[in-house]
Amino acid sequence: MPLGMRDTLTEIYDRKARRGALRADPAQRALLQRLEHVRQALEKTAHQRKGVLWGLFGKGPDMPKGLYIWGGVGRGKSMLMDLFHANVGILEKRRVHFHAFMQEIQAGLDTARRTGVDDAIRPVADEIADKLRLLCFDEMQITDIADAMIVGRLFQMLLDKGVAIVTTSNRAPDGLYLNGLNRALFLPFIALLKERLEVRELASETDYRQVLLAGAPVYFTPAGPRAKQAITDIWMELTGGGGDGPLVLRVKGRNVILPDHRSGVARASFRELCGQPLGPADYLAIADAVRVLIVEDIPHLTAANYNEAKRFATLIDALYEARVRLIASAAEEPGGLFTEGEGAFEFKRTASRLREMQGADWGLSGEKANGAHSRGLHPTAGPQSDSHWK
Repeated sequence: MPLGMRDTLTEIYDRKARRGALRADPAQRALLQRLEHVRQALEKTAHQRKGVLWGLFGKGPDMPKGLYIWGGVGRGKSMLMDLFHANVGILEKRRVHFHAFMQEIQAGLDTARRTGVDDAIRPVADEIADKLRLLCFDEMQITDIADAMIVGRLFQMLLDKGVAIVTTSNRAPDGLYLNGLNRALFLPFIALLKERLEVRELASETDYRQVLLAGAPVYFTPAGPRAKQAITDIWMELTGGGGDGPLVLRVKGRNVILPDHRSGVARASFRELCGQPLGPADYLAIADAVRVLIVEDIPHLTAANYNEAKRFATLIDALYEARVRLIASAAEEPGGLFTEGEGAFEFKRTASRLREMQGADWGLSGEKANGAHSRGLHPTAGPQSDSHWK
């Protein structure tokens, strides 16, 4: 269909709002005009990729400038990007969570290095640019020194090869990798983002995840089929239809895996989070990477699963300090989860936090709190020690 005869992104958005599929927001609507510009430019220049100019110079002459959308949690950044991605009429496009993308890049670099190339980033960038004209990243954030050292040159190559980039982030460009190791080496990438992408803040006053959860139960007991269905309903609503698959976090040379995630919402079982030897650094990484965490099937806690209980307490501390919204299913209400045996007294603090985190106004009403490291969690610690409860 000719470009002029199709609905614009604003018209699609307004139609969804009339149907009740979303709540119209002036700040969201204002950004659609810029996304529409990128959409039309990509579609208009689609034929140039196969033309003579592309073959000679490696890029088309009129590639559109991308977009960096930042703002508070739950403001609709991912929803707008998904609406844009779904309605761009080209095949060479991809939407991916930034963490997952960087995991793929690291794997690609390892493969390239084994071939003996001098510059491992170049073949990885070439492969991406050969397949894609549009990359949409969800939740850009840089927390790993290895990613920080790679991402600048990679983006430079992709942009030079005509790949348009649209990304969301909870931070303005100048806030990326803040206080990170060797951050001075990362500053050219921030300058590149501001030069090559249009930076726009989504300054909506409404946290729509909080609206969805306001007044709704977030702690379900007993764990079982009814609780699982209730949590699945919340999951589907928060993610807009389901997850993107596993989220792999690299922590001190190890992989910490959340089985399913999308747009800052992750889902895992108690066993997956606390049944393996994870420690404070791992839980801090989880708390930094997500805005809502669903934890299913929390069991009765006793001396028999003391180590799991201690890890669970550490996880709750990390989520609490980072103001991550918790949705959970459990064998008992918080006060009845761990009542007897070694560790039961210490768990009372965890139970109190679990009750507080059920509050309708708790969690995502503002930016996530900083400074969890200074409140009793030690990110340099390894996997959780099984010796005693501190």
